[in-house]
Amino acid sequence: MSTTTHPTTAPTQGPSAREARTVAEAARQTEWTKPSFGKELFLGRLRLDLIEPWPTPSAEARAKGESYLTRVEEVCRRIDGALIEREARVPDETFAALAEIGAYGMKVPESHGGQGLTQYYFNKALTMIGSASPAVSAMLSAHQSIGVPQPVKMFGTAAQQEAYLPRVAAGEISAFLLTEPDVGSDPARLATTATPDGDSYLLDGLKLWATNGTIASLFVVLARVPAKAGSRGGITAFVVEADSPGITVERRNTFVGLRGIENALIRFHRVRVPAANVVGQVGKGLKIALATLNTGRLSLPAMCVGAAKWSLHVARGWAGERVQWGRRVGDHEAVATKIAFIAATTYGMESMLDLASMMADDESNDIRIEAALVKLYASEMAWRVIDDLVQIRGGRGYETADSLAARGERPAEVEQLMRDIRINRIFEGSTEIMHLLIAREAVDVHLEVAGEIIDPEASTRARAEAVARASAFYSKWLPMLVVGAGTVPGSFRGHGALAGHLRYVERAARRLARAVFAGMARWQGRLEYRQAYLARIVDIGAELFAMSASCVRATAEKDSNPDGVELAAAFCEQARVRVDALFDALWHNSDRSDRHLARRVLDGHHTGLEDGVLHVADDLPWVASWEPGPAEVPDVRRRIDLG
Repeated sequence: MSTTTHPTTAPTQGPSAREARTVAEAARQTEWTKPSFGKELFLGRLRLDLIEPWPTPSAEARAKGESYLTRVEEVCRRIDGALIEREARVPDETFAALAEIGAYGMKVPESHGGQGLTQYYFNKALTMIGSASPAVSAMLSAHQSIGVPQPVKMFGTAAQQEAYLPRVAAGEISAFLLTEPDVGSDPARLATTATPDGDSYLLDGLKLWATNGTIASLFVVLARVPAKAGSRGGITAFVVEADSPGITVERRNTFVGLRGIENALIRFHRVRVPAANVVGQVGKGLKIALATLNTGRLSLPAMCVGAAKWSLHVARGWAGERVQWGRRVGDHEAVATKIAFIAATTYGMESMLDLASMMADDESNDIRIEAALVKLYASEMAWRVIDDLVQIRGGRGYETADSLAARGERPAEVEQLMRDIRINRIFEGSTEIMHLLIAREAVDVHLEVAGEIIDPEASTRARAEAVARASAFYSKWLPMLVVGAGTVPGSFRGHGALAGHLRYVERAARRLARAVFAGMARWQGRLEYRQAYLARIVDIGAELFAMSASCVRATAEKDSNPDGVELAAAFCEQARVRVDALFDALWHNSDRSDRHLARRVLDGHHTGLEDGVLHVADDLPWVASWEPGPAEVPDVRRRIDLG
């Protein structure tokens, strides 16, 4: 019997679960002033009228966007992705070339010196740039989607827009600073403070994983303003000049992939920030961050779609030329199913992304659920696509591009893409957090009409009123989930060969809504802890959204792209298999035993399974603490010469 000890660290004390939930709820956008296809889907309603006819850019937007993509492609052909990978840095010449075509202001209005691109064409540009270097695409995404351009454009004052947007459009880079060593997806634990001091605030704290942090000249920093008489304070967003006294870029973080990104650990010590630099209002920082992400999240699936397209190109070329046992590798069913999955999934992902992007541009729909679904779905499916590509390529998929080139073979960077794409399941909301975020929106209507019934702090009167409200709502809503267009032969006939798949989506949407209601009825207030159940609910919704987008797109483009119908049909066939499995797993799973075993492991049981290997620095904490004060380490920020 081993006598090896396995020390554990007690969880750091902080806000209670209820306090954390209260902070998160306060940051949510609660109003639904516009229709939402995703919201309706979770309520069992397939509202094709919200996405059909297929939205398209205006003639002016198309002309501007296509012209700009030509300039982007010219620059991309000069980007040396292999050099960036080897040296783990983007050359100054690349920064300068991007600045020359206004890439840092793609979404900045022309009135402030930017390109004024739509979300649709911004994503197309990121897809192209990502095919040259995922690190460069990630840098531009972080700069424009969550850095200074988007929040200042959406919430900044006229003075802030005039001061900062022309600067970033001209080539200055920005970064977004929220995460801290002990704060990830739980903002209630945010420790960075912004203390009022006359007409300024003094910032103190430590920010982790600031993408672009070593090269940015402007930061968007989230910090907690203390409450005082006449002011509730709260988490607030500030625009901060990166060269302000008291800011130290302590180190550049390195990662498994995206070796070229400049990601930093940044310390603030009594950094003076003018009150005029508050974005929006004091205490509204999280609302601003979440609202920014409604469209900002769409930049990540743009890179995922690019990775899938590139993967399809490599898989087709390799499996079509490589011969084993007298047949092309791709003709063997074991590989053919992978190629079909990559092709169909690429079409489905692109359809979702294009639809959500154009819906963001026309501003007639609330896309908070759709954007979250696309981010979740594309990041998960792109990882599966890359994994299948590695398997198709075999040993060459695991070998570096430099090693392949040294033997005279085409240097396909498959192993690098596998490392680069993995972060998208974590960036801007991990898969697990996205499941919870979307699930919260999916049950929003139920909580509105019946939330006080299950709220232990609700008064007797409030509960009685909620019962009356719920009775009125469910007496009308539940009967609608019994029969729909999906049970009527010949419905959706305008979609031709895809009509059967849309009938399936309609039936599945009603079944999904019934499952949401069943979960609410069974677990009530405990539903938030049934996260595996909620994840399956969300995954079903994502598949149904992707199927809907694919069918509507293929129908709209059947004359210009007749192959789209075949791709959409194949995607729907594959998605239906996944959806059926998810529905079955809602009620037939190992969730209960998994929770029990996990608790036992966390409580120190079964540590014998860890014997026989060397442990990871048992004398160091898993999460390092920090002390406020002047930094005693060199500032490692990088200065870029744009020429």
